[in-house]
Amino acid sequence: LKLAWLKARAQHRIGPRSGSSVSPVFWPSADAEAAARMFQPADHGESIYQIIPPKVFQQPKPPLTKSKIPDYPPTASTFHLPGTSLPALSNVGGDATQRPVPNKSHASFGKPIGAHKNDPNNYMRKMAKSCSVPSLTELKRTNPDALRPTHVKESKFAAMGGGGPPKRHEQPVMGLKSSKNFIVANAVEVILAAPKKTQETKQHFLQKEGFGKVPKYLTHIKRDIDNEYDYIRQLQEQQYMDAAPPVQPMDEEERLALLEGLKAKWEKVNTEYQAQTHITILDTEGMVRRKEKCEAELAQLEKDIEKLSKRSIHVD
Repeated sequence: LKLAWLKARAQHRIGPRSGSSVSPVFWPSADAEAAARMFQPADHGESIYQIIPPKVFQQPKPPLTKSKIPDYPPTASTFHLPGTSLPALSNVGGDATQRPVPNKSHASFGKPIGAHKNDPNNYMRKMAKSCSVPSLTELKRTNPDALRPTHVKESKFAAMGGGGPPKRHEQPVMGLKSSKNFIVANAVEVILAAPKKTQETKQHFLQKEGFGKVPKYLTHIKRDIDNEYDYIRQLQEQQYMDAAPPVQPMDEEERLALLEGLKAKWEKVNTEYQAQTHITILDTEGMVRRKEKCEAELAQLEKDIEKLSKRSIHVD
């Protein structure tokens, strides 16, 4: 009721209650809303209707749709071709029921991030790559054959005529003595010994067997180089023969046409040359050069006419 009274007082600008000595107060609308919020009870989120939580409705998951069509590879596809020797398309006929090339776990992109991370549960245990040496007692109990020698060493007493050490009743010969004085005998042997002959170690290089001769390895190398040059020369000749155009006989009509053209040109040059023959004194360089040019052209034309006058002419 107090809140409603405050809102009505702010909107209609009503005065104080009857019997009150307080002068009328006019509140604007913004101040009225602030005052209404001040006297509004606080909401702590507690309610008797919220003691029992409502049931959560979970939408049921629809069943998974699975295709009834077999999982065959596509026809005339470019899949599964990298890194293989197959043609540009795979499964062109559409008869394959499996993939031409099985799928790879990873390719050029590598494994996913974290694939090489160490597994804390997979670590090297004690004695994983080695084994402990068993004791002698344990070895005798488990594997006594390992203690047996594989090879018996020959006895040092075998050279004395017996197999093994002497018996208890076999007593050696004792009391043998020699009257030889080894010190004097060694001194006399050294004094009477002939001096050792020293061999001459000086070498005469001029008298060696291979002096002044070409070593054999150089001869072999030179022969190999000559063989390589011959092989290269043969290849070049073969390439030249393959690149050369084929030779074929000239057509008779073409030969006659060329012959007539050369004769006509010879007549023209000869007329020009005959016009200069009456000049006996060639006093300028131009006249000399023209005369020499005409003579050279006439000589060349006569050679060409002579070649084309033959019946069988082959050109390339």
